[in-house]
Amino acid sequence: MKDKVYVGMSGGVDSSVTAAIMLEKGYHVTGVYMKNWSKDLPGHHCTWEEDYTDAKKVATQLGIDFKIYDFENQYRSKVVDYMVSEYQEGRTPNPDIMCNQEIKFKLFLETAVQDGADYIATGHYARVKNGSLYAGLDKNKDQSYFLYRVNEEALKKSIMPIGDLDKPRVREIAKKLGLATAEKKDSQGICFVGKVGIKEFLESELGPQKPGNIVDQSGATIGDHEGSLYYTIGQRHGLNVGGGLPYYVTGKNIDKNIVYVTTDISDKKLWSRELNLTNLHWINDKPDSSLKYSVRSRYRADLINIQKIEVKDNTYRLILEDEVRAVTPGQSAVIYENDRVVGGGIVI
Repeated sequence: MKDKVYVGMSGGVDSSVTAAIMLEKGYHVTGVYMKNWSKDLPGHHCTWEEDYTDAKKVATQLGIDFKIYDFENQYRSKVVDYMVSEYQEGRTPNPDIMCNQEIKFKLFLETAVQDGADYIATGHYARVKNGSLYAGLDKNKDQSYFLYRVNEEALKKSIMPIGDLDKPRVREIAKKLGLATAEKKDSQGICFVGKVGIKEFLESELGPQKPGNIVDQSGATIGDHEGSLYYTIGQRHGLNVGGGLPYYVTGKNIDKNIVYVTTDISDKKLWSRELNLTNLHWINDKPDSSLKYSVRSRYRADLINIQKIEVKDNTYRLILEDEVRAVTPGQSAVIYENDRVVGGGIVI
């Protein structure tokens, strides 16, 4: 009897091709659309119905079973509420990481297995081997950073077939098969907001924020901001401070509602050779002091070699070989051994 695999189909080309590959490999395939978010936001229409329809079209083209899982309530409590509360505390969270941890590789996996699945498959650009996670071969699309909080048990039940491909090849396969999503553009933005900016989303959740002062490196007030929780370390755009050199956010005080900026790109507040991490998660084993590791301090940031790892209580202090820019509390730093994802933690 063929193994049953449930493919998370988002209505995009990556998950469409994932379903096609699993079918070609001889699995008994069921497509599943996860309904995580359906709320329209001011000036923006949520596209969940269109995405659901596109996923269903592809399932029909492939001749596979198709169903929908409604995870909206769990998504709200596990991902959206977490994200909003982190911003309120002055941190910059990564909701896609929480979505993978709590929804796709926990709730979806558990529900699929209860439904009779042997495995789940997703359209992530990453690779899974024997319960370990590796970077995708397409370095431009690699999504392993977002998956570092998935556990080994879940990875043993997960397949990511496009991790060995690059994006042009995925498009080529979709066109060759005539899939309805072959020409569909990639979705932008965080997984439930889409084209809506984070400021607009937070405003829809929390209402307009109280304006406050923007203070430069000399201590002078140079303008007003629209709410300190909207800003993140290293941010350059959206400050609306005119004239002269560009300004970069170096910090913020949520209690006093102040955003601190500098025109000095070499400002020590923008650069660091240390990362302090909490809320650690290791996929297989903790880092081994005899091995060499590197770290990515945010998505698309360069990998930086780690010189030394110091452990104190539940905090890991990484001493780096080079400086990293804009270390941001709330973001994730992900540790690699070559192209294998070891794990990581939340920057403090």
